[in-house]
Amino acid sequence: MKTMQNAIPESATTSESLEHDTLETYDNLYAKKDYGTLDYPVNARYLDLHKSYLNWIRWHWHEEMEILIVDQGVAQVSTDDDTYLIRPGQGLIINQNVMHCIHAQDKKQCTFHSLVFHPDYIFGHKSNYLQTQYLLPMQNYQLFKVFFLDESAPWHERMLQTLTEVIEINMTRHFGYEIATKGYLCHFWAELLRQLPQKETVTPQRIPQDEQRVKEAMLFIRTHHAEPLTLQEIADSIHVSKSECCRCFSRTLQMSPFEYLMKYRIYESTKKLMDPDQNFGSIADLALSVGFNNTSYYNKLFKKFLGCTPTYYRTHKVLHQEPERGTLSYFL
Repeated sequence: MKTMQNAIPESATTSESLEHDTLETYDNLYAKKDYGTLDYPVNARYLDLHKSYLNWIRWHWHEEMEILIVDQGVAQVSTDDDTYLIRPGQGLIINQNVMHCIHAQDKKQCTFHSLVFHPDYIFGHKSNYLQTQYLLPMQNYQLFKVFFLDESAPWHERMLQTLTEVIEINMTRHFGYEIATKGYLCHFWAELLRQLPQKETVTPQRIPQDEQRVKEAMLFIRTHHAEPLTLQEIADSIHVSKSECCRCFSRTLQMSPFEYLMKYRIYESTKKLMDPDQNFGSIADLALSVGFNNTSYYNKLFKKFLGCTPTYYRTHKVLHQEPERGTLSYFL
């Protein structure tokens, strides 16, 4: 298989290009849903977790399918029910709407290429024979949520080669790359369907109940995190009891809703500390802006998660651009 280092032209891997294509914060790519356009829902990027915000890509999901191919280091990809270690030359296919997060194993440097595309680019927006025959089976969670490519079989190597070609042409963008991409993705899709176990009947996509509930609760927390939220309000947002809400979070994210809320608030405060346009009169004002009405408790949690105080964080880590390696990144 042509390696990724050789696949991407030298002009596309200069420090200037990498700075442009590197994901620096979650909001730069995933929150803005920067996955291409309606006419061309394909996006290929080179990502360096060492340069990303808090050295990771936090919990998220999207309607697009995503493929990761590791270049250097070891990427640790977690879903709601498993964790995968992806080494150089290996890849991971993540199905649509699968909740996942990515960080470097042992906090070491990790670079990889990410290819994100919506199946509508292959099958169109209208229901037709091709969608019923070839798309719906792939959207069935019982078929697969993620699929690991490690070159253990010849078809793995063929898949990785095809995906490498797609990434290459989308980073160079020579004339006709869009139609070439569609051809490669059709080959990729057909190969994957041939290798996956076939179901006798096609069922609509069903997201596991725990995962669906946690996704909705996470969105509720992200929208209302600055308000004085209670466990009851979080549970009410997904129409379950407090105890069932806690069980859903525990089974899916291995933490409680309250833990997620606290860590999300701390995360939001670090973003504000990094923003030069944010001017807070005091740490108390900063804490209040993200939902803490007790400054001492905010300082305590901040130090617990990131190993320093908010003042030290801004003065030594942000202003001096020191990479953050706190434990907070593993949980949001």
